[in-house]
Amino acid sequence: MTKKRTFTCGLDAAIAVMGGKWKGLILFALQDGPVRFGELRRAVPGISERVLILQLREMEATGLLHREVYHQVPPKVEYSLTEFGHSLNTAMASLGAWGEENIERIEAIPWDRVG
Repeated sequence: MTKKRTFTCGLDAAIAVMGGKWKGLILFALQDGPVRFGELRRAVPGISERVLILQLREMEATGLLHREVYHQVPPKVEYSLTEFGHSLNTAMASLGAWGEENIERIEAIPWDRVG
């Protein structure tokens, strides 16, 4: 049986799809076209192979990206954004601009005392 979720507002729904530390960075890395797994690993510094695989599976399941397998030797897999993924990237652009405008203030936050 398929599990359904309800959300309190649009922001709640958006965060459910793109939440977490890595998905925004993966979306950004895919914005210019298809990318292979190794290229994604390099484009998202600090992510482990296991976490990248899990994030890509989640993003494929939610419809943000498409995984294309080329049956050749050696096998080749490319990831690309769907229209849904492109639309989320567009929506996140203003949030990224806000982050850039406020990066010094955000970096100055004593993060060890937050949460």
